[in-house]
Amino acid sequence: MSVAEIHTGLNVRAKAGLQDKVWSSLRLEAASASASEPMLASYLNAAILRHDSFPAALAHRIADKTADPRLDVLQMHDVARDALEGEAGLADQAAADILAVEERDPACRSPLQPFLYFKGFHALMCYRIAHWLWREGRETLAFHLQSRVSERFGVDIHPAARLGCGIMIDHATAVTIGETAVVGDDVSILHEVTLGGTGTQHGDRHPKIARGVLIGAGAKVLGNITVGEEARIAAGSVVLNPVEAHCTVAGVPAKPVGGPCAQPSRTMDQTLPEGQ
Repeated sequence: MSVAEIHTGLNVRAKAGLQDKVWSSLRLEAASASASEPMLASYLNAAILRHDSFPAALAHRIADKTADPRLDVLQMHDVARDALEGEAGLADQAAADILAVEERDPACRSPLQPFLYFKGFHALMCYRIAHWLWREGRETLAFHLQSRVSERFGVDIHPAARLGCGIMIDHATAVTIGETAVVGDDVSILHEVTLGGTGTQHGDRHPKIARGVLIGAGAKVLGNITVGEEARIAAGSVVLNPVEAHCTVAGVPAKPVGGPCAQPSRTMDQTLPEGQ
């Protein structure tokens, strides 16, 4: 499978309508939470209810989570707003990411939780802003945002990496994704995962993860290798060689241990075949 064959959110318009679905749900849940927990009413109003659109609320949320003494809330809000206005599919990608969390994480009760509180979603959204900055030639600001996200959330995603939509980064602590990595649509990544390089060579040196892959906690995928569609990588594995589509690998170094698992990134089924 070539890099060109790995969907990275460029087809997000096929997910039309997700923004409206997520925005309606966010407003309904925020209003309900505000009524049941008056102490948070002003917070929920500032985060969601006073905004007239999903992108507007996103820009506010990103600014609120990432502002620092060098880039204040108003400046960060302007950067996020510019990215959301400049990249037609960016808000659609964010909506797909929220719905991925709601679908796959049994601890998630509604889209309100990832939008307000889940650092995996926040880190992914900030990466999307940094990636837009990178493609606009604003590398220093992209690196600043990457560094801020690493400090704030413990997640390090290079702004040049290419990530699709409908991605869930669950728990997210210590996730690292390198500069030339590619992650396709509908992938699920758990905490302490590394998509890294090997050696000191420059150029294309990071993994290419195809659509629908599940990468278990603590797994390390190293080098310019491809992980095929709907493959599973077991927790704690070290993957140094390509992984075929619809294959389960486990171990150090990782080896095939089983065949197909239907839609592993959606089912989040991490059990290995009996006897493994």
